[in-house]
Amino acid sequence: MTTPPTQLDLLRWAEALAGSARTGLGFTENLYEQERYEEILKVAAEIRSQADALSGKAIDADELADEWLKSVGKGVPGYVTPKITVGAVVGNEKNELLLVQRADSLVWLYPTGWADVGYSASEVVVKEVKEETGIDCEVIRPIAILDGMRLGFTGIPLYSLVFHCQMIGGELKPHPLECADVGFFAEGELPEKTAVPEQWAEEAFAAIRGEEIDVRFDRPREPIWVGDDSSLEEKLGSETLDSLIEDVEN
Repeated sequence: MTTPPTQLDLLRWAEALAGSARTGLGFTENLYEQERYEEILKVAAEIRSQADALSGKAIDADELADEWLKSVGKGVPGYVTPKITVGAVVGNEKNELLLVQRADSLVWLYPTGWADVGYSASEVVVKEVKEETGIDCEVIRPIAILDGMRLGFTGIPLYSLVFHCQMIGGELKPHPLECADVGFFAEGELPEKTAVPEQWAEEAFAAIRGEEIDVRFDRPREPIWVGDDSSLEEKLGSETLDSLIEDVEN
């Protein structure tokens, strides 16, 4: 029996269609093709609005389609790609893990932020950890390349680059706007409302202990367009999933 699509499936399909249509509009000069791409955008907006409706959000499909149209660029600047975030698994001398509690959702997670133009990914990591937590760190190596939509952390297309880091100084001081609290936590003692620790905590603490671990990445789905993401929604519950999505998008 075919499994009905989940909210994550609908979000992924909508964003994939919208991305392809906006990219097509950025490269074509053919009026017929422009009209077809604009129609695809409208269909994608309808799918996205229905996906958001599953969590009680009211998204106007026509307004969303117009917003997507306004974002279309020409040529290479118009090629739609996922956004990039960087994450930091920071350990201290006690092999504890640095976590931040987001101010809006109160969800705990390792420091994470958008990649800034003008910095390498590892430079953003050092800057983000310092800004969010007051801790100085050195970057050891990358440990994960993750699809945020596939994990259910976001409703927009993004890739997350996660680095293992070591604390070298500083004092815990949460960012006054972004973080409600920060702290170091031992394995098995993570705070309540930590974001899906079963997805990453074991690997994080292994890296902190100095164990050899492979770089984790999302394996290709078989087949690609039949999602395998429903298990995450079942583990989290729709309310927790929605709060995670809103936290990343904002």
